[in-house]
Amino acid sequence: MFASINMDDFLKNYKKSNPQEDTEHLRNALKDAIEAKKNGAVCNQCKQPIWAIGSAVTGWYGCFTCITGEADNSEDYEIDSVCF
Repeated sequence: MFASINMDDFLKNYKKSNPQEDTEHLRNALKDAIEAKKNGAVCNQCKQPIWAIGSAVTGWYGCFTCITGEADNSEDYEIDSVCF
């Protein structure tokens, strides 16, 4: 199960770790991925529900496992409004 985080806190942490990145572009990508997840979007590869944060960062709709190659998401974040 993902750790829940709100979008503003995620963006603040992301900017701190990636100061050269455009967080406004990421904010828009997150909004799109969150809306897609709420509407039932699935991973382009395995058809599991998408990971909104990973999808926004990578630019393609994917689940946690297909994006990271890992199965345990317990130490990773997902936006609170789509964390089930």
